[in-house]
Amino acid sequence: MSVIEAVKQQAQIEQEQQKRAYQVLQNEKSMPVKMWTNGVIVDDNSKQQLLQTAQMPFIYKWMAVMPDVHFGLGATIGSVIPTKGAIIPAAVGVDIGCGMMATRTSLTASDLPDNLHGLRTELERLIPHGMTKTRGRRDQGSWETPPEMVDQAWADLVADFELICAKHPRLKNTNNRKQLGTLGTGNHFVEICLDEHDHVWIMLHSGSRGVGNAIGNHFIELARKDMQKHFINLPNKDLAYLVEGTEHFDDYWFAVGWAQRFAMKNREIMMQSAIKALATIIPKPFNAKLEAVNCHHNYVEKEEHYGEEVMVTRKGAVSAKLGQYGIIPGSMGAKSFIVRGLGNQESFCSCSHGAGRVMSRAEAKRRFTVEDQIAQTEGVECRKDADVIDEIPSAYKPIEDVMNAQKDLVEVVYTLRQVVCVKG
Repeated sequence: MSVIEAVKQQAQIEQEQQKRAYQVLQNEKSMPVKMWTNGVIVDDNSKQQLLQTAQMPFIYKWMAVMPDVHFGLGATIGSVIPTKGAIIPAAVGVDIGCGMMATRTSLTASDLPDNLHGLRTELERLIPHGMTKTRGRRDQGSWETPPEMVDQAWADLVADFELICAKHPRLKNTNNRKQLGTLGTGNHFVEICLDEHDHVWIMLHSGSRGVGNAIGNHFIELARKDMQKHFINLPNKDLAYLVEGTEHFDDYWFAVGWAQRFAMKNREIMMQSAIKALATIIPKPFNAKLEAVNCHHNYVEKEEHYGEEVMVTRKGAVSAKLGQYGIIPGSMGAKSFIVRGLGNQESFCSCSHGAGRVMSRAEAKRRFTVEDQIAQTEGVECRKDADVIDEIPSAYKPIEDVMNAQKDLVEVVYTLRQVVCVKG
């Protein structure tokens, strides 16, 4: 092939890629990585991590990458990892079942009080949040005495938890029942939002709390020991995997499924508490169950794709089957979206889980001030202090760019804007 022909061929390839909604990343060792990242920045460390994951011998067809992609532990956040015969616990992560829940109420913006501080205070009072390290005293992020709705939910979970602990006793003394129905820390939140029709929504973000973290870390450690035992070399130790049919795999599959159920109930209980807070502040009767969505974005499940049953790990990604509703939140002070899946098979029917960070928490705290936080969250009743600067909107990708890059994955049903935000 002449130089001129080679240049023409490369130009044709680039033109074809521009027409596609995704770009393809691949090297000689890896399966293809299809990236829905047109118009958004993807750093080199994330690309390298994606290629390492795509080298694993049990990847099914290709990996799909969402526009909120960024570097993470074990695998890149924003990854959809289909596998056959094995699973990577660190790719699922330690915030197992982390996800979103949103519900539309019959209230409108005119029903909200002019001063929203009281509503934020009531949400903070009814929903344990954050974490306090104390000696002998209750962690403020946990219940001292769980209310009846927590005990009822725990009753549906406790038998299977005891089965898990019978085989893995170190998981017994973890934060479990007393953290069911609590928010946590970091980017977890409870928000009151308004859609483009001024309907009031409640939206929240949390996962399986301390017990899910313990389950994740425990099985990541067991997977690493399995790799050492069988002298298996990995491109990254965090890609340690469990082989289907082995005892550790079976135990993990049972435990991760349990943690995902815990996370789902955790969000349902918090939603009940948030509805109660809204009813306390607004005496007007209202319906809080007009439309509701409850979806994971850190999880694994078995699905059928291209005629075969595979395990799909979504690490910072949401299922977007045809007609399926999902939630894509922006950062504090940015828009959020209720979306409907378009069933794009090439993405394994997935979409992004949010905006995605562009800098670490430490970098955000170095770069921004409280004054920046106040300016960027103008119009939102929320904390505006040094401890939440790491969640400043500028630490995230512009949500408009993220949504534009996945137009063939989801369609927007509602656009929300936050008016109250409670952070952990």
